[in-house]
Amino acid sequence: MVRIVGLFMVSVTMMSWIRISYPPATDTLLPQIRDSLIYPKEVHFKHMKQLTFGGDNAEAYWSFDNERLVFQATNEEWHVACDQIFIIDREQVKSTLPKMVSTGLGRTTCSYFMPGDSTILYASTHLADENCPPVPERRADGKYVWPIYSGFDIFLADLEGNIISQLTNTRGYDAEATVSPNGDLIVFTSIRSGDLELYTMDLDGKRVHQITNTLGYDGGAFFSPDGEYLVFRASRPKTEEEVRIYKELLSKDLVQPTLMELFVCRIDGTDMRQITSLGNANWAPFYHPSGKKIIFSSNHRSVRGFPFNLFMINIDGSGLEQISFDPTFDSFPMFSHDGKYIAFSSNRNNGGTRSTNLFIAEWID
Repeated sequence: MVRIVGLFMVSVTMMSWIRISYPPATDTLLPQIRDSLIYPKEVHFKHMKQLTFGGDNAEAYWSFDNERLVFQATNEEWHVACDQIFIIDREQVKSTLPKMVSTGLGRTTCSYFMPGDSTILYASTHLADENCPPVPERRADGKYVWPIYSGFDIFLADLEGNIISQLTNTRGYDAEATVSPNGDLIVFTSIRSGDLELYTMDLDGKRVHQITNTLGYDGGAFFSPDGEYLVFRASRPKTEEEVRIYKELLSKDLVQPTLMELFVCRIDGTDMRQITSLGNANWAPFYHPSGKKIIFSSNHRSVRGFPFNLFMINIDGSGLEQISFDPTFDSFPMFSHDGKYIAFSSNRNNGGTRSTNLFIAEWID
């Protein structure tokens, strides 16, 4: 699942980073201000822990036993020039390096634990090129774009970094795969139809079924807790000019992710509903453990493209609530399978650098 971090990282070079200090915890303090990593308004977080300290760390997703997370990272200190896949323990000690479980070749993305927690899936470009693929140059028109690398395919690997099988082998982009909590189905994004659509497949890559069929970028899908629905982000170009720009960028393996809304549908593509109409970029959605709400990242209240914060909304589009309050970036939220914890990426507590780190916290409804 390609990241939107660069959208604002370029534009905040002159920004003064905000650091907040809290008094030591006492029995008279409210729970939300007992933790120095938590902002005062973040009433749903408790006992927050920072798992990484430097680099660009994102898309941390829980194992089925809720003990570990698998994520992607770029970190020069780890000798990782572009995203590779790592596993980190929930009780990770700061001095311990996470374990790399990808090949170290090409660029990887969108990792997820498989049922049983002994294997993972992720997308990688290593078969197309063992080197890191080029990052798009800054455009003269100022438009922010994501690369949709045509070399991405989805692989199954063990926790020692050995690839077990290749799940996709069609021409063009195949990535953004996640697994049903029922442990029986994978959803992913593919350009095999000529547009970026959602598909499901069995755990062995067979019985592929197309879910969406509307012009625009459909991606970042996750299953509902009962495995019956999907939530995803989508762009929907409508005017002739919007369609022209979308198709032109797509022909160059690029998309412009600055206008996206959230949709839900059944896993067969029926009962399709748009649940946000907020404007700007609404993305990285994930179901609340109740199945009745969606948590997601959005900059719809931002004027200059940032900050991105976490918001929650009912599945009927009502009851919007802001969850996080970092002045720059919070995204990629995922609840643990038991609903007790939330993991996400944030620019908080990065010492004034541009690093994006992983955090987990107890969740309070």
